[in-house]
Amino acid sequence: MVLTLSLKTSFFRTVFLKQTLPVVNFIAMGSHDGVLRSYSGSPPSHYSLKVDSFSFMTENTVDGYEAEEFQAGGHKWRLVIYPSGNKRKNVEGHISLYLEMAGENSLEGDWEIYVDFRLFLLDQKKGKYLVIEDAFTKENCFHREMLRSPGFDKLMALEEFTDDSNGYVVDDTCVFGAEVFVCKERTKDRRERLLRINNATYKQVWKVDNFSKLNAGNYESEPFNAGNQKWKMMLYPKGNDSGVGTHLSLYLALSDLKPTPPVSKIFAEFSLRIIDQKHADHETWTSKYCFTTKCSSWGWPKFISLSTFSMAGKGFLMKDTCILEAEVTVRGIAKVL
Repeated sequence: MVLTLSLKTSFFRTVFLKQTLPVVNFIAMGSHDGVLRSYSGSPPSHYSLKVDSFSFMTENTVDGYEAEEFQAGGHKWRLVIYPSGNKRKNVEGHISLYLEMAGENSLEGDWEIYVDFRLFLLDQKKGKYLVIEDAFTKENCFHREMLRSPGFDKLMALEEFTDDSNGYVVDDTCVFGAEVFVCKERTKDRRERLLRINNATYKQVWKVDNFSKLNAGNYESEPFNAGNQKWKMMLYPKGNDSGVGTHLSLYLALSDLKPTPPVSKIFAEFSLRIIDQKHADHETWTSKYCFTTKCSSWGWPKFISLSTFSMAGKGFLMKDTCILEAEVTVRGIAKVL
């Protein structure tokens, strides 16, 4: 099924085919130099590129022509064509044709994708496609550590390809194609090591002046270290979440979302308090929490009611100044191996 026909330039036309259709009516031709060749009466089921001026491509794509991306097997791919040979590999007098993976940056973790692919050249005189495969490698592996580009340095001699009698180039036009079948894919196992941390307690004091002039929203303390991690206090003077308009909200949060050393989890026990500057009757809340880069803060939206906090007989707000305190003990970390 042809879904889209887009004009890339006046010389290149790209056809994207979405359905995975079986290639039928193969006529085997045998292998030579590790290249398996056969004929098919069916067009490539995933991608086709028509070049309206092969001479223009040859003259203007010394470093290779990267075709438009296409999708197959749930991933994105592209063909890379060197019409007069891949000079980086000291190839001359031949067409070099490769398959590349596109959009690999969107894949997470240590991934591996195994594919079986076929490349196509249209014989315009016979009305059939020359199908080209690797005679020895049926599954090509793409993975993050090595984004190789499988294909053929010497797909076909340029003299043979441009010979009118062979039908690959007719009136300066030619057609390339590709089919890509994902055989299997996997993500490598990720391992963690859980470590206990000893003697990792730290106390931080934050003095907040001109409290009455603070707007809605949040304010952050200066970062501080505890257990080799950076932390901060987050204050919502007008409340947050369920405490908006009625309570003062207070949280502990990771200040650095890329902890050092790289860890996946930080297990901490902590207390947040508002100092009673008059009677030493502090407002204190304590919790245990597993901090991660996705869940990087924990605290209380209703830490203390605004009416209690600002009450004249209390000592939480003195001369428009309040004092906040965080006591953090890191109990352990989970380190990614």
